[in-house]
Amino acid sequence: MKLAISMTGESLDAPFDARFGRAAQFCLVEPESGVCELVANPARDASGGAGVQAAQLLASQGVTAVVSGAYGPKAWKTLHAAGIRALLAPDSAHTPTGREMLEQFCAGTLREADAASHDGHHGG
Repeated sequence: MKLAISMTGESLDAPFDARFGRAAQFCLVEPESGVCELVANPARDASGGAGVQAAQLLASQGVTAVVSGAYGPKAWKTLHAAGIRALLAPDSAHTPTGREMLEQFCAGTLREADAASHDGHHGG
């Protein structure tokens, strides 16, 4: 299994990024080993379709589940079509690290999105 976590920084200990399509990068992690590979999100500054492009990137990397804060309708449909589980980070006043998101994933406490979590964004 390969899990993707939307991130702002360059390690699993960096802050989690709740923005799926606009995240700076994704930490691709094997939960069993904890080995993390950072992949830059080229869709971050796209004028449109960032969520779809990010979902396609993760599918091409063999990701089977992703943790982020929100998914627009096109991103969710693309993830769903690729067989990638879209998991939602809980709302919190505290910005968790990627490692904390991994721990919550391993504990089974993250909720799976069964549809888009918002109407989507258009443009930058």
